[in-house]
Amino acid sequence: MTGTEAIAHRICPLCEACCGLEVTLVDGAVTRIRGHEADVFSHGYICPKGVALKDLHEDPDRLRTPLIKRDGRFVEATYEEAFAEIERRLTPLLETHGRDAAATYIGNPAAHKMGLLLYTPVLARALGTRNIYSASTLDQMPKQLSSGLMFGHWLSIPVPDIERTKLMVILGGNPMASNGSLWTVPDFRGKALDLKARGGRLVVIDPRRTETAALADEHHFIRPGSDVFLLAALVHTLFGENLVRLGRLADHVTGVEELRAAIAPFTPERAAVHTAIPADTIRALARDLAGSAPAVLYGRIGTCTQEFGTLASWLVDVVNVLTGNLDAPGGAMFPKAAAFAANTVGKGGTGRGVPLGRRRSRVSNAPEVFGELPVGCLAEEIETPGEGQVRALFTVAGNPVLSSPNGDRLARALDQLDLMVSVDIYLNETTRHADVILPGVSPFQDSHYDVAFPQLSYRNHARYSPALLPRGEGVLAEWQVLLKLAAIAEGKGADADPAALDDAMVAAEVGRWAGDHAAAVLAAVSRWTGPERLLDLALRGGPYGDGFGAKPDGLTLAKVTDSVGGIDLGALQPRVPEVLRTPSGRVELAPDILVADLARAVAALDQPAPDLVIIGRRDLRSNNSWMHNLPILAKGPFRCTVLVHPDDARRHGVVHGGRARLSRTGRVIEVQVAVSADMMPGVVSLPHGWGHDADGARLGLASQRPGANLNALLDENLRDPLSGNAVLSGVAVTLEPAPLPAVQAAE
Repeated sequence: MTGTEAIAHRICPLCEACCGLEVTLVDGAVTRIRGHEADVFSHGYICPKGVALKDLHEDPDRLRTPLIKRDGRFVEATYEEAFAEIERRLTPLLETHGRDAAATYIGNPAAHKMGLLLYTPVLARALGTRNIYSASTLDQMPKQLSSGLMFGHWLSIPVPDIERTKLMVILGGNPMASNGSLWTVPDFRGKALDLKARGGRLVVIDPRRTETAALADEHHFIRPGSDVFLLAALVHTLFGENLVRLGRLADHVTGVEELRAAIAPFTPERAAVHTAIPADTIRALARDLAGSAPAVLYGRIGTCTQEFGTLASWLVDVVNVLTGNLDAPGGAMFPKAAAFAANTVGKGGTGRGVPLGRRRSRVSNAPEVFGELPVGCLAEEIETPGEGQVRALFTVAGNPVLSSPNGDRLARALDQLDLMVSVDIYLNETTRHADVILPGVSPFQDSHYDVAFPQLSYRNHARYSPALLPRGEGVLAEWQVLLKLAAIAEGKGADADPAALDDAMVAAEVGRWAGDHAAAVLAAVSRWTGPERLLDLALRGGPYGDGFGAKPDGLTLAKVTDSVGGIDLGALQPRVPEVLRTPSGRVELAPDILVADLARAVAALDQPAPDLVIIGRRDLRSNNSWMHNLPILAKGPFRCTVLVHPDDARRHGVVHGGRARLSRTGRVIEVQVAVSADMMPGVVSLPHGWGHDADGARLGLASQRPGANLNALLDENLRDPLSGNAVLSGVAVTLEPAPLPAVQAAE
């Protein structure tokens, strides 16, 4: 007997591409997932991650009930028991040791969940702690800092206008695998092929011949960590050959002469020594970017996860400004998001800029940036006695034991905590240390709107997905869990009603900005609760919104919900000066702290390159560690291999398919070797997010092929000094054959 079939649509939450999906359900069970042809943003594109949502929903390892650790073992519990346990232990801890005795960590999966992204800050504010950490200092904080300094807000990040450019140069990025990073661009391959078909060029600069480089017209190897020298030499050439073309930005830019003077030491010849890119090639690239055709330079994770991450992130945008390709069609442009973007509200063209120097970490004196401290400081903040010592930790959708440098130290530190609470879908390498785990829900059981990614999208749009399946009897939504945790932190008790808490929070917030009109505003959004109510408020008050009735044709959540496939809001448009929030009202081309940090790069010009360095890499099927537990993504060839150039393999005595040891400062991991001419000589590559062999984790499929953890080699104290971002690339390592097991050696 055939069941009842239904078709539903949702946005994929597994990477930054945010593709629209068409989901077939039979009697409430998901039977098929494919790309949604009518989606206004992704137009039917889908990668294997979208199909894997079914595996995630059905994964037997996915947590479905709260867990409490009793006598070292996790036991299932009710929500009431879990919240009571947290209240019993947290309240006296905060009373005795103060608010900074607590800390929060939020992982990158939260960026793909509306409830987590909107309500985790509520928990942080309720705790009242300065100890805020996230995955941003493992990935993107240099770009957020440089963007804040140049344009006035942390998320005013220009992205490539790929559909109109004629030359795209990619530095340290691999959008064929990532579908964009700090750039939301589904089907990069199709768009890159369209670029080439209209006579354009794609150039990739990377220490590995990546999937994107294989598609490109040109690929240039670059020594890891030397991006700052290449970029500075490009700027040097633009000034030296009179190629600077500010165009319409001439009246909106300040700091040109200061920049010219600061960049003087970085000649192409000096840069060539460190980058391994010939001086003539550097000059030719500068001339091409400054040509008459629209062009764009895009730098990504390779430019951030290095000791000069903020300088490199800054100079990418400097090159686009000086060549006339910032805020111009076909260049690097600012999206105008429909909701939640600070650079679309208030008075445009001027602002307070980004606050710096508000506080520093207690032990290492590391800087706070965008409200966060470097995650590399978390272990020492737990270990080191004194006022402000972290004694309680709340993690939300994160796995820092695996994703941050020297996770073994962090794991040991977590066991010293008086209380650890995790909101997560898995018992993983980090949450195994928790005292209480509160389960997240399947994406199919959650509504979805991308809070952050429309601020980084190649095209403006608004799309919303309602939940496809019920959460189940008594299961709390993630935003409700976070509100109850916030209530405990504020002393309102474990029995507080999340709906009432949300009503009070929203009423207070609307009262602050709506004043006498607050009652009318609240009435306009009364159809919704939770994240949907916050979303409707943001859409109505956003740049395309109905202004709560003032613009009847404007956006509301109801209109977006009724538009299957979303609403296309058009191609990116020039936004300078309106997008700027700097005190000067101009693009700050030479922020003082960045110009000052160039002295560090000048000093590095005289330092020899290491013999062998390591970089990470991404794979389309394993962008995050928890994807290794999904059958459709885990199948196929083993991906956690160290890529080694043939010359390096011979030099270090390792062979394809064999085992090798990678070591650094006394830390050692054993890896499987893949010899590949795609690697630059002197550079090896191991993917990020592996090492699923920890006792106590419940990742059954991932543990069958655990792989090796690259971050186990790295130093938690090695950071970009401006942003606090971890240095994960260009780190010197030693490579040697792994010793044979004793039994095999005897044979």
